Amino acid sequence: LHSSSSVPNFLKFQFLAPVQENDCPEPKISDVAGLSTSRAAGVLEESPLRSHRHSWRQQIFLRVATPQKATDSNERLDSCLDGGRMCVGPAVASGSGDSSMTAVPEEGTKRSKEELRELWRKAILQQILLQRMERENQKLQASESDLQNRRLKLDYEEITPCLKEVTLVWEKMLGTPGRSKVKFDLDTIHAAVAQGVPRQHRGEIWKFLSEQYLLRQTVPSRPPSNSSPYKELLKQLTSQQHAILIDLGRTFPTHPYFQAQLGAGQLSLYNILKAYSLLDPEVGYCQGLSFIAGVLLLHMGEEDAFNMLKFLMFDAGLRKQYRPDMIILQIQMYQLSRLLHDYHRDLHSHLEQQEIGPSLYATPWFLTLFASHFPLGFVARVFDMLFLQGSEVIFKVALSLLGSHKPLILQHDSLESIVDFIKTTLPNLGLVQMEKTINQVCEMDVSKQLQAYEVEYHVLQDELLDTPPTLNQQQRAAQLERTNQSLRQQNLDLLEELQVSQARVCSLESRVEALAQSEGRLKEQVSALEEEKLQLLGTITQLKDLLTSLGLNRSLDGQTVP
Repeated sequence: LHSSSSVPNFLKFQFLAPVQENDCPEPKISDVAGLSTSRAAGVLEESPLRSHRHSWRQQIFLRVATPQKATDSNERLDSCLDGGRMCVGPAVASGSGDSSMTAVPEEGTKRSKEELRELWRKAILQQILLQRMERENQKLQASESDLQNRRLKLDYEEITPCLKEVTLVWEKMLGTPGRSKVKFDLDTIHAAVAQGVPRQHRGEIWKFLSEQYLLRQTVPSRPPSNSSPYKELLKQLTSQQHAILIDLGRTFPTHPYFQAQLGAGQLSLYNILKAYSLLDPEVGYCQGLSFIAGVLLLHMGEEDAFNMLKFLMFDAGLRKQYRPDMIILQIQMYQLSRLLHDYHRDLHSHLEQQEIGPSLYATPWFLTLFASHFPLGFVARVFDMLFLQGSEVIFKVALSLLGSHKPLILQHDSLESIVDFIKTTLPNLGLVQMEKTINQVCEMDVSKQLQAYEVEYHVLQDELLDTPPTLNQQQRAAQLERTNQSLRQQNLDLLEELQVSQARVCSLESRVEALAQSEGRLKEQVSALEEEKLQLLGTITQLKDLLTSLGLNRSLDGQTVP
């Protein structure tokens, strides 16, 4: 203990700055064109010839049930920005610091035990302080990074400004203790959504609306076959990896959060899509899902976005339109055509004259929920309504958009110009027109019509099963095979609905039985109380008679007088 060389090695502190590293540049993802999947090819091909033998309903059915002319013009986008990370460490302070730490005593100088203990104590305290400051610095940097990412995510123009009073209503509902088990008044929620949703709370409000949706369902929906948690799914491999990577670069390519190639936004989006492809092997990955997951990711964390995607697919019913056979998508195209025929007859006739079916322009609307072509502020409002009302919102938004632009569409007289107008000009709405569309959607109700049109589609499909005699035996067999496959899928869907209905009936019957038992118990209690009441009245009468016989009387103020 008489020289600095006697200080143990574990008390000699050195402060080293971490080496700065730059991420190696990742290989560029090759760009691909087009949004519609190869699965939807049957929806987007050449339209059939008109037949004078068919009714107008059959002509609408044939327009969506058979291929249309392929007039989609695929846009190619190339993301050129590479993402990088920079690690920043504390600066190296060589040769500086406390003199008591760095000064080496001269040879032969002796220090007392107390002086050495004081030096060690200072060194230990300084090291603890530096480590504490480093941890706080890391927390501060992480907090700043989160705030920056949040600002990047919400970098879009809001179309319905949310007033302070409406924001307070939302904050009150969100702050309710145990809100996931509390049923709120549906009219109050509808009014709040119609008046606007605060952008900073939108992700939390979507989770709140999903909780309310599940509370209103008496029978839970069919859960996915794979029940693995999100973090476990991320550890697995998927066969859809190549398709997902290709679509990352063209999902919101102009948004700053997704611009960096394989940056934080694209990596989170990849994780969500990979996890869902493993959760739902039947659907796997379908083009269009990346836009839905992207919108969710802009408003909440990665795992919450995955849970909301799972809710939309399984609970809200969007999953059916992404099945490989795309039968539900054909039914949706027929339903949209019938809505146009009933609400805007002149527009429907004009589109029919140009042989323009809804599959030529509306397929991306349904598969991406308008996110691939329309501004994010408008898409966010569509999602607000979607979490509240379900997939019916897509039809109402499409019908409102086409109806509000009917005069402009009628001015075009060629297939190419009409499709180009709907795909490029229509999405560039002004803020006033966007808000008007959302207000119309809030007031519109087409649920009964959609149910009727779906039944009508199946009836027409059965009517047109009579194959023309011009088909040879092989073609007839192929068509019958396709029809059988379609019927088998419909039977499975109907069986699933039947099981849900039976479960709902059983639930209601058990509830009725419980209510009947409760009613019986209440009747018994009422009867017992009536008997007790009669006994008490008899006792009062006896007491009055006893007082009378004793010559006593009770005055109104409770004093006994002779």
